[in-house]
Amino acid sequence: FFCLRREPVHRKIAAAIASSTGAFFPNPKPLSYDCHCICIFNAKMVRTSLSPWHRIIVMATVFLMVSMVTAVCAFSSSNHKSKGHNRPRKETRIATASIENDIGGKSLGLVSMVDTSDGRSGESWANHMTANIESRRKFVASMASIGLASTALMPSKVVAEDAIPAALPEVQAAATGDAKKLFNEGKALEAQGNILAAQRLYLKVTKIAPRFIYGWSNLGNTLVAQGQLGEADESYSKAIYLCEENLKQTEGSFGSKRCDDLYVILLNRGSVRLNNDMPKEALSDLQKSNTIRARPDAVILQNLARAQELNSFFTQSDTSYTTAISMTANEVNPFWLRSSLVKYQLGDLKGAMDLLKRVENRFPEAPEVRAAYAVLLWGKGDEDAARKKFLEIPDRQRGKYAEEGFLKKVVAWPPKAITTIGELAKAVGDIS
Repeated sequence: FFCLRREPVHRKIAAAIASSTGAFFPNPKPLSYDCHCICIFNAKMVRTSLSPWHRIIVMATVFLMVSMVTAVCAFSSSNHKSKGHNRPRKETRIATASIENDIGGKSLGLVSMVDTSDGRSGESWANHMTANIESRRKFVASMASIGLASTALMPSKVVAEDAIPAALPEVQAAATGDAKKLFNEGKALEAQGNILAAQRLYLKVTKIAPRFIYGWSNLGNTLVAQGQLGEADESYSKAIYLCEENLKQTEGSFGSKRCDDLYVILLNRGSVRLNNDMPKEALSDLQKSNTIRARPDAVILQNLARAQELNSFFTQSDTSYTTAISMTANEVNPFWLRSSLVKYQLGDLKGAMDLLKRVENRFPEAPEVRAAYAVLLWGKGDEDAARKKFLEIPDRQRGKYAEEGFLKKVVAWPPKAITTIGELAKAVGDIS
């Protein structure tokens, strides 16, 4: 008889060898194999028509053929468990092929998504069977087709395009094309003082060339000019990141445009953070800037000294201020007042007074200069001169020096100077 079962092939062969009757499928129970095993065996013919030796030859031939099919089926179902283990099984299998089965001339399409949670295939192959003898003769060919289809059930691994990160474009240290044209126009407008127009152009540059370093740094400059310190910090941070990436990419290479201005961008961000209540972050940026610069720079040093002062590193601050002053000795600068108060904090009253006298000669009517000079006079013991100098400040402006918040947050004087100005304000009646 002709049969199409999902029985393990080795059970069929064992039953056929053990019995001389044709009923070698007493209790057919489909197991969880993924491919159907086809066998053809005429037990009656074997029992009555052939000699014992011929029976052995026929049975051996059938055994070999079925063994080949078993091997193919076992290969495709090697990852599955037998129903004999009594364990639930669920999987989803993707198939992408279809075969033309010679049995009955029907096409057996392989479903794209097959859920085999119940251990059975979605459709019984027996529905595609015919009993004509011609299909039996083509049995071997159909078995070969089924075997090939079984091996095609494992799809190749597909990786979604979104799962592969796209390579970022190279960092640009020099603009090109439209970005270069807009960038140059922005610089011209910035030099003319047209900050808003320059900012608009720099914004366009960052959109056209988001990996261009100086588009972000120049945008930061225009934001600082408008007092937008938080946004400026973000722009400088992007420029610093790109500049550092560029230095890594061009390390050891020749002919590539390098970002040679990292210390300048760090200086700018550090200065912004000094004025945006971020003294620790400012100190870190300015220390890096000073290290990269690798030689004394007056602008870096005076900002570094201020950051050191705000972080209470007064000795280091005094050293940085002194070096910066020595490089600008021919021109008195406002930061000399800061250096004078740091010296007063460290107990160097004479050095503080020498510096502040030069500052007073240069800026005699500045309220902060008068207040600082009054503090040094009070510290020196000349209280009458201190009161007189302090009272030279207009009442409204002088009243601010009686406010602790103004002294600590706005002018941010060292602790000793704040204590002294408090005593002086009380002496003149500004504090009851």
